[in-house]
Amino acid sequence: MKKSFNENGTLPAYPRDEVRAAIANGIQQAEEQSHPSKQKPRISIRKPLLYVASAAAAFSIMIGSAAYVSPTFASTLSKLPIIGSVFNDSGSLGLKQASEQGLTRTVGETQTINGISVTVDEVLYDESRITVGMSIESEKELSQLYFRAGMNFTINGKNPIVSAGGYSEKILSPTARTGISTFDVKQIDNMPDSFELGLTLEGEKGEKWEFTTPIKKITDITYLPVNHQQTVDGIQLDVSKISFSPAGIALDYKATEKGTIDNPRVGAAFMEFRMTDGYGKEIASYSGAGKGEFEDGVWNFSSTKNFDPISKDVQKLIVTPYLMLPSGGGGVQIDHAGVETKIPFDKSSLKEVKFQPFTVEVPSQQK
Repeated sequence: MKKSFNENGTLPAYPRDEVRAAIANGIQQAEEQSHPSKQKPRISIRKPLLYVASAAAAFSIMIGSAAYVSPTFASTLSKLPIIGSVFNDSGSLGLKQASEQGLTRTVGETQTINGISVTVDEVLYDESRITVGMSIESEKELSQLYFRAGMNFTINGKNPIVSAGGYSEKILSPTARTGISTFDVKQIDNMPDSFELGLTLEGEKGEKWEFTTPIKKITDITYLPVNHQQTVDGIQLDVSKISFSPAGIALDYKATEKGTIDNPRVGAAFMEFRMTDGYGKEIASYSGAGKGEFEDGVWNFSSTKNFDPISKDVQKLIVTPYLMLPSGGGGVQIDHAGVETKIPFDKSSLKEVKFQPFTVEVPSQQK
């Protein structure tokens, strides 16, 4: 088990492989009695983008020579993650690297309601977002969207005025799954470096699992001022800075374009970036939350785009801005009074724009 950020002293490494081997050996006979359950595709639920106008874990294994082990239970048990492994098994290079370097906080707290046990595995607070890994085990089969859009969060007991994020699940069996909730924090004013993180997960039948844990932003972050600007077809782009950490790369930008208050779906609202290293390898990207404000006939959009971490031999990055234009859909505008207005989709108002790529030299601390 890795050391949490607020613990002192040296802890022995958790024998994850040995534990998994012990579980596999103990349930092998039971597993042979049934076909292994098929893993369902990963599902992803994204909360809508809002346009705003103005501990140690305990683990035990029960072994009995005469005891009967349900083949279904055996198959599920063999797939459940060890505490502190959801990030490692997520497929995200940044989460895996941050977890392996001890930058995450291991929680391991479990709550059971209506036969459904939810465990907060570990949390990470980096430059642009909070990420929470959890595992779920149920006595009965769960529907695919049982937990809807994932967790909500509070800061020292208070709800943020505006927040956005995402939620993804990995189905292990009909009764077991892991989940990762992300909360984009760059758009929240005066975000503290450490605070009491509150987490709430609601179930399909009205269940509510609630957790609290202290959290602290990682300090192993290198900031690089970029101050790159270009204006193309009426869109003014300003990339202010890029930050590097073991959890990944975060790119901060603003994009402005003239428009009308009743239509925020201008080209600047769909800004994305493609990033490659000096060897031509593309770096995986993850869209972050954005904020749009209308003032004096101009839409101002700001956001942070996230990318995988880079290897130490990378010396430069080539960043290419582009627009990811939708093919359909609509939107909702919220005014100061909280009144919502539906926004129809008008594709004719959008057009392709070709931006020029620019090069960023990687800071020496990252090499």
